[in-house]
Amino acid sequence: MAAADLLPADTLARPLRDLRISVTDRCQFRCTYCMPREVFGRDFAFLPREQLLTFEELARLARIFAVLGVRKLRLTGGEPLLRRDLDKLVAMLTAIDGISDIALTTNGALLARNAAKLATAGLRRVTVSLDSLDDAVFMALNDAAFPVAPVLEAIDAAAAAGLAPVKVNMVVRRGMNEQSILPMAARFRHTGHVLRFIEYMDVGTTNGWRLNEVVPAAEIISLIGEQWPLDPAAANYPGEVANRYRYRDGGGEIGIIASVTQPFCRGCTRARLSADGQLFTCLFAGAGHDLRGPLRAGATEEALRELVTGIWARRADRYSEQRTRDTNRAKPRPKVEMSHIGG
Repeated sequence: MAAADLLPADTLARPLRDLRISVTDRCQFRCTYCMPREVFGRDFAFLPREQLLTFEELARLARIFAVLGVRKLRLTGGEPLLRRDLDKLVAMLTAIDGISDIALTTNGALLARNAAKLATAGLRRVTVSLDSLDDAVFMALNDAAFPVAPVLEAIDAAAAAGLAPVKVNMVVRRGMNEQSILPMAARFRHTGHVLRFIEYMDVGTTNGWRLNEVVPAAEIISLIGEQWPLDPAAANYPGEVANRYRYRDGGGEIGIIASVTQPFCRGCTRARLSADGQLFTCLFAGAGHDLRGPLRAGATEEALRELVTGIWARRADRYSEQRTRDTNRAKPRPKVEMSHIGG
């Protein structure tokens, strides 16, 4: 059966095009907006190895998603480079018919030593998280005493390996790092890399999210535009989550991911696969759908395709459009933690 015959559309007519694959729920950072140490402390029970999908299982599921229309894969975590021999998985995914793009999101701590072999294996792009150029601010956010310099070195190593332009993600949280917006913009102008500012989001239930800590996209654009005038740019592809802006002086571009103030649910084409084989149809979902069970029980390719198609066909998620209603609830609904399914 041709892939075009199998493409599922959800209840809002959104196709499935992008799959984010978490390969581990572990991370060596304890970023306050993702894995706060008071929750993810020394006694926190991470997934045991036997519950993680093997590389072979991940590749098999990726092939099924490719038949269903997925064209882009992104490896996430936790911190994905904590998964040993990740380049071997990249090589397996690269060999799948229909997959045109494989990317990686990382905190950068282990990227410099792995960039070259990942690129050789077929990795096309990399996104590195960096929330400030100030060591004190950055370390307060990552809560792991990890300084800025190695992350900058990792970005250079990724570019040298052919993974350029590198995307650099900065989560902006009021009272923590909004003073770092202009220095970050100045640092990455004229480098060819793309700095993207992300509004602080209420992913999961452990990060203590409050609406008044969100620095709106409009404020970020105004601040940067006063220093270096900007013009909006068209999206690179349908469903792109970042709004693009170009510097008028030719200094490159920035992106703004404004899930809170400018929701983009209606164009969302993403699914997320957790490291233990749960399929989530929204970053803010409260529960996933088990694929590991049927996979390990010997389900056929056809059965797995039908399972995924049915899940996506019922999808009605649009949490960001409904956030205000949910935020005002006396008891907010449960949401999966970002460290479990990737950003």
